[in-house]
Parts: sequence; C-alpha cells; structure tokens
Amino acid sequence: MNEVLTRERILEAAEQVFRRFGPHKTTVVDVARLLGVSHGSVYRHFDSKIALRDAVVEGWLKRTSDPLAAIATSGQAPAQRLRLWFSTLLMLKREKVKGDPELFSVSRTIFAEAREVVARHVDTLVGQLETIIVDGIASGDFRPVDPRATAQAMFDATARFHDPAHGAEWSAPDVDAGFERVYALITAGIVV
Repeated sequence: MNEVLTRERILEAAEQVFRRFGPHKTTVVDVARLLGVSHGSVYRHFDSKIALRDAVVEGWLKRTSDPLAAIATSGQAPAQRLRLWFSTLLMLKREKVKGDPELFSVSRTIFAEAREVVARHVDTLVGQLETIIVDGIASGDFRPVDPRATAQAMFDATARFHDPAHGAEWSAPDVDAGFERVYALITAGIVV
C-alpha cells in the first residue's frame, strides 16, 4: 500500500536528494524517483524546483526560529530571555555545523540562492529580539531605545557567532570568550 504523497514527504525526500547530489545537480525528477512517483506528482505540490528549494530552506530555518520564538515570548524576565535567546541561537547553529557538516555545507550554497527566504528568516529573528526589547523597556529593565534598530544592531553585532558564513570559526578556542565580550558590549547599552 502506497503512502499518500504529502508536502512533508516531498520535503523530506528533497532534503535527502539535496544532500546527496547538491543543489545544482538535484532535479524534481530525482525527488520524484526517491519517492517512487512521477515528477508531475511533485509539481502538484511545488510548481518549480525553486519553490521546492525554498520550502526546504524554510523548513531548515524554522528549526532555528521556532525554539527562539518560544523564548522570545516566554514569561521570563527580559534580560534572561535575551541571554537565553542568544545562547540558544548559538547552540542551534553550532549543532547544525557539528551534527551534520554535509547538510550544513549544502545548506550554505542553497541559502545563497534562496536570499528572499533567508531575508524573511532574519527579519523574523530580529522581530523576536525586538519583542524582548519592547518588553524590557516596558518593565523598566531596559533603557528607552528604538526597539527595531537596537534588535537589528544586536543581531548584526553578533553575526560572527551565528551567521553560517562564519561556521568555520566556531571551533576556535576563543570563540566563546569573543561572544561574551560582544554580548557584554551590546547589553551595556540597554540594561538599566
């Protein structure tokens, strides 16, 4: 008995195929072949290879943004949330590099091609930081600042520690100390 072809099954297969063949050699036919269906069946769910690629990228990025969203809106004090948010971001990114270097390597290439998806992801993450900052201002824990601009500045200032372009640097012995210095600097400007 055949399983029903769902969007989720297609995305799982596409991830395997991207990993095996790389983003440039992967075709919708490859994904369909792995699933044992016609490529037309895949096209009923995704109208192009680009749409399929973007959906795979969105799934990968949600594995980071969803846990961070829970932290951003938790009931903890804003300063605790801010610290936990950044610690979790760094942990999730490092796990991807160490846990699945092959997928991480492929994802970097795909992310470069899926700029709009990545830009939406970054906007989501900056929005999560903005939520924490707004709550911190409201509680009196943070100085009155422009929440969006401050969130963007914090995200940008810590890019070395979470942007996949810097993944090779994350195993350096001083990377944690470097993050602590940057974190102390960016929080000194807002914490009351």
